[in-house]
Amino acid sequence: MARDLIIGVDAGTSVIKAVAFDLQGRQLAVASTPNRVLLGPDGAAEQDLDGTWTDTAATLRALAARVPGLAARVVALAATGQGDGTWLVDADGRPVGPAMLWLDARAGRHVQALRETPASRLVAARTGNALNPSMQSGQLLWLQAHQPERLARAASAMHCKDWLFFQATGVRATSPCEGVYTFGNFRSLAYDDETLALLGLGAIKHLLPPIVDGTRSHAPLTRSAAAETGLPEGLPVVLPLMDVPLCVLGAGGMAFDAQGGLRHVGCSVLGSTGMHGWVTDNTAAIEPSAEAGYTIAMPAPGLRVRLVSHMAATLNIDWLVRLLGSAAELAGGTALPHAQMLERLDALVLSTAPAQAVYHPYIAQSGERGPFVDASARAQLSGFSATLGVAGLSRAVFEGIAMATRDCYTALGTLPEEIRLSGGAARSLALRQMIASVTGRPVRVSNREECGAAGAAITAALSIDSHASIHQMLPQWVDAYLDEAVTLPDPGQTALYDQIYGQYRETAQRARAPWQALADIRRAHLDAAAQEIR
Repeated sequence: MARDLIIGVDAGTSVIKAVAFDLQGRQLAVASTPNRVLLGPDGAAEQDLDGTWTDTAATLRALAARVPGLAARVVALAATGQGDGTWLVDADGRPVGPAMLWLDARAGRHVQALRETPASRLVAARTGNALNPSMQSGQLLWLQAHQPERLARAASAMHCKDWLFFQATGVRATSPCEGVYTFGNFRSLAYDDETLALLGLGAIKHLLPPIVDGTRSHAPLTRSAAAETGLPEGLPVVLPLMDVPLCVLGAGGMAFDAQGGLRHVGCSVLGSTGMHGWVTDNTAAIEPSAEAGYTIAMPAPGLRVRLVSHMAATLNIDWLVRLLGSAAELAGGTALPHAQMLERLDALVLSTAPAQAVYHPYIAQSGERGPFVDASARAQLSGFSATLGVAGLSRAVFEGIAMATRDCYTALGTLPEEIRLSGGAARSLALRQMIASVTGRPVRVSNREECGAAGAAITAALSIDSHASIHQMLPQWVDAYLDEAVTLPDPGQTALYDQIYGQYRETAQRARAPWQALADIRRAHLDAAAQEIR
């Protein structure tokens, strides 16, 4: 049987997916398993390390049931996953407590205190990234302060994909993304002692795994991992970048003109969170902001992706669907299935007038991380009257996500010539139209169903030398999946949104002091309640 398949795994926050691709980039089959987020006090958001690996192995076995002869045909495996967070492992390779996810809000006060010092600007200049509570640096500071005994037991501080690679190969390593943009230098793509000192984390350097380039190296699947996954022992296992830059790659965010020059194309990945940015080959011109943003390596020499991420994208629509479902039940009816409600919302939003209210989509419990960082930030609806109905409210929520998209691009500089859209929200015609009209830019959707897994598979193909270069792979693996249809801005609505956008930004800025005051009040109330219980 021909050895003609690559498996790409994307272990997301809520779903783990395993995808089989042929060597021409065609997706042949996909299997998925829900991933469980454990929510706790003070904004804790965690996952079980063993459970994540067990579910990943089960997903790979499920994929084998869908692809005849998978074990005999596969030539490489690459597993990416959710970025940031802290996955601690001891010297024996066992988890040291649950993983702290990127959604975890507990480090917020530690990060805010650090952001108010001169170190914040110096760290951003070296790492290319602004400090935020999702990153491992703030979470390690929280662990030092609140769970030092747990940190003392750790031998490695990993991220999700690193843990999966370790379970598959027994090798402790990381790729040049989170480790570099948290503790290193974005130009050298290496750890940086000065950065660690500025963060107050010089003593934890021994926890940082070696950095490896997945496009050039791989490790064999161990016997025990082969037994768990159903894949052959010795299979090349590749450690790719985290999911976001690979989604940018898979969705067409790395685009070149006829002369081989890099185009100024934006890429927005809209899932639970929203990531927005573009790829650059001019690292000398990058001027990182201490306020917000990421600079992350791409799996090609000399390229970086500049990104600004807002914490919640489709989380806002999920909230809206739950709200409407609860209202239906309160009225004696039955809530529609989620997919059916999304379909009806799309039509409803497109049929109603724009700008009936202004919605700020800061709905995550951990606050906001782009284009500003504020753990106290909360969603708000303003500028409406008693005439606002379900249609106007729904449209405002969609418009708010589009406003946040424009806000992130604006923080990076000039808006791109075109925006390429991927993620679950890319299926929404209403949201595509909102983004086009709010930004004034054409929007093109990638029909690649699993962009992150595709990016991981591209990395694996380069690692095992089945393809000569990433440029050679783009036409078949990426460009062929870009929709020929383009969603164009509505000029009249763009003119309106240009005015609304200024007020959107100003309202958010003015709300920061009240957000903090509300957070203080809530915290004091909870502390008092806890004292009463004691």
